Amino acid sequence: MIRVAVAGAAGRMGATTCAAVDGADDMELVGRADPSLGTSVADVLDGTDVLVDFTLPDQVLGNITQATAAGVHVVIGATGWREEDLRRAVEGTPGKVFAAPNFAIGAVLMMRFAAEASKIMDRAEIIEYHHPAKVDAPSGTAARTAELMDGDVPIHSVRLPGVVADQDVIFGDVAQTLTLRHVTTDRTSFMPGVLLAIRKVAELPESPVIGLEKLLWP
Repeated sequence: MIRVAVAGAAGRMGATTCAAVDGADDMELVGRADPSLGTSVADVLDGTDVLVDFTLPDQVLGNITQATAAGVHVVIGATGWREEDLRRAVEGTPGKVFAAPNFAIGAVLMMRFAAEASKIMDRAEIIEYHHPAKVDAPSGTAARTAELMDGDVPIHSVRLPGVVADQDVIFGDVAQTLTLRHVTTDRTSFMPGVLLAIRKVAELPESPVIGLEKLLWP
């Protein structure tokens, strides 16, 4: 049984993660950390195997430093951090870290297809759509997609009510366009990827590992 605590447990993604962990046969939800619940990350580390972090960008590094130093593995769902800062924060700690800009399997496939298409099509641009409460822009998914693609890929960010998390990657070439589109209708779409990461983080050959594709196509 994997003992899991969730940081940012009262937020939308955190609450969805708590429900998913509760419903998994091989996991036990042992802690919910959130200022609105009166509990800190330090309060939930004792007896925890894996901490899932869905907090804010300015909280992530402090949370993972505490957790990994205590030997607790961490799955990071929050975005907005810099990779070099993440690597510096966990260097030499016993806990392992897995992070992904997007845990939806379809989004990871979109990124893989976009990387392949960018090798052939002339130019591309990315449009990412999120709810107004999303703090970072561009999104971690859009930034990661552009990073995987060939060439300089502009990113356009849209923040509107009614949107969860969508992305278009639009390619242009002679007399044609190609659009790769991923649409998220509910936050439960991220949960299979989150649960996969919880199950795999302790077995990682190195730390940190970034990108769900590393677990889907090791």
